[in-house]
Amino acid sequence: MATILIIDDNDELCNLLVELLEGEGYETAVASDGEIGVRAFTQLRPDLVITDMVMPDSDGVETIRRIRSIDPAARIVAISGGSMIGYDYYLRVAKSLGADEVVAKPFDLDEFVSVVQRCLPDTPAAETS
Repeated sequence: MATILIIDDNDELCNLLVELLEGEGYETAVASDGEIGVRAFTQLRPDLVITDMVMPDSDGVETIRRIRSIDPAARIVAISGGSMIGYDYYLRVAKSLGADEVVAKPFDLDEFVSVVQRCLPDTPAAETS
């Protein structure tokens, strides 16, 4: 079963993603900012990281850089609703840092699951019996 680390400071979104992804058969872990997320990544070595780009303390740019320095092959999805600058700027930066996929908030849940599945092609969500 694939493990997905969700790094986002929005508790409601984290809860929604946990429910969605666990419903699809994935295991999840949550971190409320980039600093905690990098520590969790180091300990868990998840199959996929989903990180917000705009967070207090350690933003998505720093989070992606640090995760890539730990594991250059890490699979990363960057999400952003932007801020005063706009989500497209943050998502372009995330892509330039090596995010495998970028998704603008708000997003369609079915499309988001498809993004996750594209990032984990060799890792089945749930073991079949």
